[in-house]
Amino acid sequence: MLSVITAQAQHQVTSFFDEVGSARIQTEEFSQAHDTIVMVDHRIDDVIWARYVYRIIDMRYKQNYQLYFPTKSDDADYRNLFKVITDAVVDGMPIYEKNGETIKPDLHQEPLARTIIPTMFMADDPMADYSDDPTHFDITSSDAMLVHYDSVADELSFHFYPFEKLVRNQLKYLIQEVVFFDKHTSRLHTKIMAIAPLQSDKISTRDNSNIIGSLRESIMFWIPFDQLRPYLAMQYAIPNRNEVKRVTFDEFFQKRLFTSYIVGEGNMYNRWIPDYAGSEEKVKAEQARIATELLNFEQDLWEY
Repeated sequence: MLSVITAQAQHQVTSFFDEVGSARIQTEEFSQAHDTIVMVDHRIDDVIWARYVYRIIDMRYKQNYQLYFPTKSDDADYRNLFKVITDAVVDGMPIYEKNGETIKPDLHQEPLARTIIPTMFMADDPMADYSDDPTHFDITSSDAMLVHYDSVADELSFHFYPFEKLVRNQLKYLIQEVVFFDKHTSRLHTKIMAIAPLQSDKISTRDNSNIIGSLRESIMFWIPFDQLRPYLAMQYAIPNRNEVKRVTFDEFFQKRLFTSYIVGEGNMYNRWIPDYAGSEEKVKAEQARIATELLNFEQDLWEY
């Protein structure tokens, strides 16, 4: 009895409100959080089926708002997904140039050099003519770069000035994921392989025959998702109707709290859905077909 009473007496109760009456809501992750990421090692001999799928995460869907907000770069507690990516690049995370022939990532090439990275974060095209656009705010090429390179210190730095202009155009992300069946766990797994920010103003929807070309042009760069995860684990997503429900960006992706739609799959023809689906109805039908096949594959492995 004495030991139980002593244990209970040593338990410290922390109040929800601090000494000045503010709510104790933690908005920053512990510095060791990136070391706690669980990485499941699937043996190659256990994977008996795999399929690549390409999806677009659109920030205009309400379910993805937590990835888009806040749009300010000086928020003391929260950052949006694009700000987390930018800070990770400045910190030294490698990024890879888009493939000129396809939208598929090539992560086995050399990562982009630091001297080239600032050109990947341009708020304006320095070669474009904006004289006919009355809404365009003209800024210099240097100020249009979100990331600056210091050749003396060989370091990258974040430049807040063009952030709001660039993030307003950062409405979509393209992800490459692999869906595979592991016979050791006897279940279907999905893993995000890479993610690419898209410049939405370069995606044309007027001409379906050229949407893949415009999609390829809109890719800023590719990021290996496993190298981005430590940075995602260090930042909470902005709360949605519940200030104490804290979810890191890594949890947001691993629990698949986002919504997305399919734009392509791995196939022998190297085609994407808009390549052969000429109308919106056919595109939706193909997206539903791929989603249904992925769902039915695991179910068809079992007998009841």
